[in-house]
Amino acid sequence: MTDMLVKLYDLPRETPPLPKGITVRRALGSEKHHIQTWVSRVFSQGWADECKPAFDRQPVACFIARENQQLLGFCVYDATARGMLGPVGVDARFHRQGVGRHLVVTTLKDMAARGYAYAVVGWVGPKAFFTHTVGAIPITGSSPGIYRDRQSNIADLSPASDAG
Repeated sequence: MTDMLVKLYDLPRETPPLPKGITVRRALGSEKHHIQTWVSRVFSQGWADECKPAFDRQPVACFIARENQQLLGFCVYDATARGMLGPVGVDARFHRQGVGRHLVVTTLKDMAARGYAYAVVGWVGPKAFFTHTVGAIPITGSSPGIYRDRQSNIADLSPASDAG
């Protein structure tokens, strides 16, 4: 899989709408264990491990989508490396409802507000999603990219679902 580049100065002005009852917000540090457990269960342990550094930042670099108290999705940045977006995932039951688009745009806007001009989306599965949502373009020669010297099985990073 390849990495993709997003121009943060060229993001959509409007954040995509969410279905009624669904909210997106920055995660709280006290939610770290709950969110990592959910990410491990719904996606992969590799993704849960990658979420940890997002909670070590201040403010926390993780955004979550919820309906009532139920987690639906998450998006982190500066976790694998500075300036990188991801992992990002939405429970498959909520794909194609705008949850992933809202999470990604909200998170990228936060990166832009913190002074980043570009973001790298690492090891992208749904290329069309990122191209359509935020104008991401593939980075030539970026596979396997930052994961080339990974100690554990790179397949551990592959989730059961994607951004949706």
